[in-house]
Amino acid sequence: MAQLTFREAISRGIAQEMRRDETVLAIGEDIGAAGGVFKGTVGLFEEFGPLRVRDTPISEQAILGAAMGAAMTGLKPIAEIMFSDFFAVCWDIVVNEIAKSRYMTNGQVTFPLVIRSGNGGGLRFGAQHSQSVENWAMMVPGLKVVVPSNALDVIGLMAAAVRDPDPVIFLEAKALYASKMDVPDGDIVDTLGTAKLLRQGSDATLVALGAMVPKALKAAEELATAGINCTVVDVRSLVPLDTATILREVSATGRLFTVEENPRLCGWGGELSSIVSEEIFYDLDGPIVRITTPHIPLPAADALEDMAIPSVQRIVSTVSESMSA
Repeated sequence: MAQLTFREAISRGIAQEMRRDETVLAIGEDIGAAGGVFKGTVGLFEEFGPLRVRDTPISEQAILGAAMGAAMTGLKPIAEIMFSDFFAVCWDIVVNEIAKSRYMTNGQVTFPLVIRSGNGGGLRFGAQHSQSVENWAMMVPGLKVVVPSNALDVIGLMAAAVRDPDPVIFLEAKALYASKMDVPDGDIVDTLGTAKLLRQGSDATLVALGAMVPKALKAAEELATAGINCTVVDVRSLVPLDTATILREVSATGRLFTVEENPRLCGWGGELSSIVSEEIFYDLDGPIVRITTPHIPLPAADALEDMAIPSVQRIVSTVSESMSA
């Protein structure tokens, strides 16, 4: 057992898969000797060398073009796009090439690649470096989308993503890079498409993703002192989505609150709300409530950014007011 930060878990997860399979390689800006801008690839260059840990020019199109070509020829690249905002620069390759080519070749060509990226706000990087883009990715047929919330899940879900035959978008909440937890020794392998039940309650279900998961857990603790006992579900995987777990827990409490960092319009909670309404409408005891970032560019000023992104206090107050209405 070792205590790892979220960023250390990224290195461990990638190294685990590179040791297991020599076709796995890492590619991206400054991921080599520098260990990554967010220090998520520390030690990989020293262990695996420049052929398997490749620094690139500052060109997202070049990174993903090379990763796509490598995957087509039998390698398993893990490509880093430093900030998820920069998907906008190379979105054509992701959406029109990587996501669709297996379908368009009738399975003759597969794309076993992982695209990992720092996602979301909380670090005062401003509107062009703080976007939470999971809703961009989940709408694209052919992509799988994973968003871990802790170091243990980083390692296990990275292993599952690397071993998957399809392209996986692996979004790392930048606000969680320094968070720590105890992680068992040895290989860790998880399963895509599985949500995780973190807390059991009887009054309401909080469904959260990424950096919002620890906030939802903290809010549930505060709500419990006021007599409101909440279940907390970590979504972890948006595509595939573990609807069975989520529907079961919402049905048990009769109330659903989504906690989302993404802007409200077209966020993942809207899709989840639709599924819940269609599948278990008559199990609900009140309206579905979404706790989100407003539909605005994220401010850089600390007070304004804190106001925009869902906080523990906003979760507590929203749930309390809704439950007492």
